Amino acid sequence: MTPFYATARVLVTTAFRILWRFRVRGVENVPSDGGVIIAANHISYFDPPVLGCAAPRQLIFMAKSELFEIPLFGRLISALGAYPIERGKGDVAAIRRSVALLREGRAIAMFPEGTRNFGGKSGVQAGVVLLASLTGVPIVPAYISGTEAVGRLRPITVTFGEPYRIERTEKASRDELAKMAEEVMERIRTLKEPIA
Repeated sequence: MTPFYATARVLVTTAFRILWRFRVRGVENVPSDGGVIIAANHISYFDPPVLGCAAPRQLIFMAKSELFEIPLFGRLISALGAYPIERGKGDVAAIRRSVALLREGRAIAMFPEGTRNFGGKSGVQAGVVLLASLTGVPIVPAYISGTEAVGRLRPITVTFGEPYRIERTEKASRDELAKMAEEVMERIRTLKEPIA
């Protein structure tokens, strides 16, 4: 971790534990080194920092390019290692950068739903499986709960599932990628805790 990332992580994690009784499960499922994709559900603006605090290593996030145009905030997320992606345009530069980072042994966090999904009805994007198939790195599913009600100070929990790999191929059809992307989301959903 960079010193700035590590310091920010400690400060934010402390706040999460005090205010939201922050808990992390399955942290041993996150590989300590090597390229990996952390794939999580997405229900709140809080999800990226929550996921970043839960993981035992520095996560790099792709963020929509508009966020980098916001004064101060854009500089902050850049300092934390985030990089821009032009959503809905097949951003080849962002894909190439992601592949390079994974091959360097970095950990990239992604939200397969592409945007915040409150009702569970958003489509699943194929970016996660595309990058995994191009690089051969494992995918670690993660389920975030509690961030949909941060104003009510409900507990926030992140659960990491076991890493798995998809078949490495550079010629998968769009339908095959879509099917594999749905499998990623299904693995994420299975980590949701049942309501007591």
